[in-house]
Amino acid sequence: MAGNDLGGLLGGLLGGSAGGSGSGQGGGAGGVLGALLGALMAGKGGGAPGAGGQGGSNPLGGLLDMLTRSGLADQAQSWLGTGDNKPVSGAQIAGALPDDTLQKVAAEAGVTPDQAADEIARELPRVVDKLSPQGELPGGSLEDLIRAQKL
Repeated sequence: MAGNDLGGLLGGLLGGSAGGSGSGQGGGAGGVLGALLGALMAGKGGGAPGAGGQGGSNPLGGLLDMLTRSGLADQAQSWLGTGDNKPVSGAQIAGALPDDTLQKVAAEAGVTPDQAADEIARELPRVVDKLSPQGELPGGSLEDLIRAQKL
């Protein structure tokens, strides 16, 4: 699934463009997150195992593992839990992601790498929270999880 398709689904999940840039790549922050998750799917989770055995169909688990290994375990766990979501900064996201991945995501979304990292930091907690209503990431493909959350 292309990042643009994921961006459209994520944009719908977030309620439209979610205040992202007007990049036309699946709706602002949805486009940036879609590009990121698409890049991770293409790279089989960016080398991050632990996507719940979902491999390339659900890179979100691998992304959360990557953030956890980068020192953002408390934040990532709070997004899965049922309480308040702890914030993360664009600089923290940029430090957790491989440089080439962030460059590719930014280019696909039509924004700078700093803008991409800021949008990911702003919207990723909401996406993870919405996709894990029971406090854990359910199995299945990312597309199926997103579609199941749409009203």
